[in-house]
Amino acid sequence: MAILQHETETKILDAAEKVFFNKGMSGARMQEIADKAKINKSLLHYYYRSKEKLFRAVFKSAFKKFAPKTIMILVENIPLFEKIEKFSSSYIDIFIKHPSIPLFVIYELNRNPKGIVNIIVDAIGTMEKNPVQGFKKSVYDEIKKGTIIEIDPRQLFVNMLSMCIFPIAGRVMIETIGFDRNKEEYNKFLKERKTEVSKFIINSIKK
Repeated sequence: MAILQHETETKILDAAEKVFFNKGMSGARMQEIADKAKINKSLLHYYYRSKEKLFRAVFKSAFKKFAPKTIMILVENIPLFEKIEKFSSSYIDIFIKHPSIPLFVIYELNRNPKGIVNIIVDAIGTMEKNPVQGFKKSVYDEIKKGTIIEIDPRQLFVNMLSMCIFPIAGRVMIETIGFDRNKEEYNKFLKERKTEVSKFIINSIKK
């Protein structure tokens, strides 16, 4: 019985993910999710009593696909330059495998910033160490050593994030304008970004 329940819940979450990623919270319908999961709507409501609860489960699942690994890199006890290299490579690699996640997260953050931030803060808050504080410490340590220029760690972190995310979130535009819609060339370009981003960031802050 437990195995059957787990399989049903997995089917629901897989179906809901496809619908939410494609249509967002506002455009998704429980009936469409039930149809895609090949179950009746009553059973869907048995597992998830509202669209909001199902959305929360899907968002948490999407967040967990990339957050734990990349967040732990930020608090790892390794040199800053290595941290930047590992973060960039890992972040881009995850989004190459799950290209729908960045647009989904950005769209939902714009639609309901307070609600989404609460979900994210709740997930991060369960961690033993604060990832942002860990990254800030690494940056300040290197500034004190004189190995990097003085820079606000938050600016550096946002630079890293935006350079990793934009080529995925803006894929349609960039692939069309810069690559003549050649998907293979663009995929190769994305893989190269895993090292290009870290090289650019490190060179920009190195003394």
